[in-house]
Amino acid sequence: MTLWLANMLYALSGVLLLYVVLFLVVHLPVFPLRKVDVQGDLQHVNREQVQFIVAREMKGNFFTLDLNRTRAAFEKLPWVRNVNVRRRWPDKLEVAIEEHAVLARWGSSALVNTRGELFRAASNAVLPEFSGPEDAAEEMTRNYEEFRRMLKPLNLKPVRMSLSDRRALQVRLNTGLVLELGRDKVRERLEKFSGVYPQTLAKLAQPASYADLRYPNGFAVHYTEAVEKKAGPAGKAVRESLKKKIGWRRDVGYLAAAA
Repeated sequence: MTLWLANMLYALSGVLLLYVVLFLVVHLPVFPLRKVDVQGDLQHVNREQVQFIVAREMKGNFFTLDLNRTRAAFEKLPWVRNVNVRRRWPDKLEVAIEEHAVLARWGSSALVNTRGELFRAASNAVLPEFSGPEDAAEEMTRNYEEFRRMLKPLNLKPVRMSLSDRRALQVRLNTGLVLELGRDKVRERLEKFSGVYPQTLAKLAQPASYADLRYPNGFAVHYTEAVEKKAGPAGKAVRESLKKKIGWRRDVGYLAAAA
């Protein structure tokens, strides 16, 4: 029994001695990190920001550096979406940074990336504008990409999209035309509108300001008599031509088009 206890104590002493030796070796200043290799297609993260993080957050040597803390420090930069940090023997740290690919503005407080994720950063770029409940950012991003594709052959593009609390969608185009799409079948409604746009609204001498696409068999467009007079004879001729094809309601100043 005594011999067994003595052997166990010797073994524990050996393990403890090995741990102490490894601890001292690892923490000696003979394994410094000499290189930081930052990778990625970086448009907004600059050298000064990287140097600041390296100086402030990277404490320790090759073995003792806290990778999670280093990763978190880089992820705090406004334009950084994702960071991967790893050691490369004998003295290098690799930092792979993925930036947000900006798609639109979200109100006045945030930006939206192409994945439909919100982030806070500053940008001077001319961007489309989104507004609505924050949990709808991904849905609005999908709609925007689809609408942009559908409208491109018409030389139209969405510049503002608004989603109400009731999930009703409104889109403003680069011409100033506002499209009321509602809550249901928004892609189907826009597709019908796009199909008749070249033969209808595109021919008006003066652009319409509002189109309600929520009708089951067509849409209604705001085109008042005052605008018609401003357009002159050409505007009246177009209206009369369209009247024969798709109807006209002078009482409300709307053009009803069958899709």
